[in-house]
Amino acid sequence: MRTTYPAAVYLCLFDGDRLLLQRRMGTGYRDGELSLPAGHVEPGESATAAVLRETREEIRVELDPGDVRLALVQHGRADGDAYIDFFFVADLPPGAQPTIGEPDKASELVWAHVDALPADVIPVIRNGIEALLRGETYTEYGW
Repeated sequence: MRTTYPAAVYLCLFDGDRLLLQRRMGTGYRDGELSLPAGHVEPGESATAAVLRETREEIRVELDPGDVRLALVQHGRADGDAYIDFFFVADLPPGAQPTIGEPDKASELVWAHVDALPADVIPVIRNGIEALLRGETYTEYGW
C-alpha cells in the first residue's frame, strides 16, 4: 500500500519585518494558539490556488499568483497527523488591510516582529517559519 499525506498551505504575509499571525478558535485544533493564514489543499486544486483562496477567505486580502512565492516545504508530524506543508511568502499589498474573514475560526490578527515570534505560535508552524527565515527550502518536524 502506498502512503499518502494530506497537503496544507500557509501564507507568510510580511509587512517589512513583521509577519501576520492569527489566533485560532472554535476549530478543535490548537484553539487559542497562533498560526498563519492556512488551510488544506482541496481535491483538484493546486497549492498556489489553495493559498490564494485561503488568504481571501481567512484575512480578506486579494493576491494574484505572481504575488506569492513558494519558499519552504515541510514534512511534518504533529498531534498524530503527518502532512506535507507548503509555506508561501508574500508582501502586504499597498493599501491592503487584513481583517478576520472567518470570525468563527479566528479571534484576532497579530503582527509579530520576525525576530520575536510570540511564544504561543503552534510548534509545527513555528518550525516552518523559523526554517523559512533561515533561508531553508525544506525542513522536517516531529519525525
